[in-house]
Amino acid sequence: MRSSRTMKNVISRAAMMLIVLLITACEKPLLDEATVGEVSDEANVILRFTPYEQEAFSRSATDITELCSRLNIALFDGEGTKVKTVAQKEGDSSYGTVEMSLAAGTYKLVVMAHNCDGSATITSTEKVTFPNNKVTDTFYYYGDLVVTAEKQTYELTLIRAVAMFRLVLTDESLPSTVAKLKFYYTGGSSTFSPAAGYGIVQSKQTEFRTVSEDGVYEIYTLPHTEEDVLTKLTVTALDDEDNAIKERVFENVPVIRNQVTRYTGSFFDNGGGAETGRGDFRMIADPEWDAVNGYTF
Repeated sequence: MRSSRTMKNVISRAAMMLIVLLITACEKPLLDEATVGEVSDEANVILRFTPYEQEAFSRSATDITELCSRLNIALFDGEGTKVKTVAQKEGDSSYGTVEMSLAAGTYKLVVMAHNCDGSATITSTEKVTFPNNKVTDTFYYYGDLVVTAEKQTYELTLIRAVAMFRLVLTDESLPSTVAKLKFYYTGGSSTFSPAAGYGIVQSKQTEFRTVSEDGVYEIYTLPHTEEDVLTKLTVTALDDEDNAIKERVFENVPVIRNQVTRYTGSFFDNGGGAETGRGDFRMIADPEWDAVNGYTF
């Protein structure tokens, strides 16, 4: 009897060891790659974008693809390490919808929507630069992205990051030798902090605009604070060979995020009739700016 029991105990232990070995063999090892976001070929996070809604009950949202030609997205882990980037542009079949496979966890998400000729560079949650330091109409999103094991779809609300300067010329016509206007301005920024929501460097920005029939010229900058100024804005009329024909200088030009600063007047002092100083701006939907602050010169 004792020998029979001993044999049964040996068999039982062997069976238990075999089960443990089988379970261990079936377990997947935890790979380092899982910590950087890729877990499978099937997306478990879907992002869709709309611009900001200042007052959701009275203003409708517009799809971001109607306002911007490029989307750049970056995700950062809890230590601030970039774990994933996505770049989309107008014309891509999936433009405006981003699908990603991410490990469960909490990430910092940065989204930049803009109209530059190339992709924005999202270095960190506190630094974004644009190709050739050119600033266009730009929207952004910054916040936590909490990923679970279940598939999730997010509708993200983007807000405008820039201020606009609008020059409205009341000249009846410009001299035929004028081919373009050069805008050189200091005090704004061409580098953006999503975490802060403002510009972070003192930039010297240059933009060129061809002569427009309606006399309206627009440029953008990233304010450093809620109320900022362009310390000096020089507008120069140039001919085809970039020779200066006339120049005007504006100092301490106020700029406010998501607002238009409009300067109206005659560039060549040849009048403009009764319309001088007049300018209407309809605010009909989210793509429009919060306000237009008008000045004459």
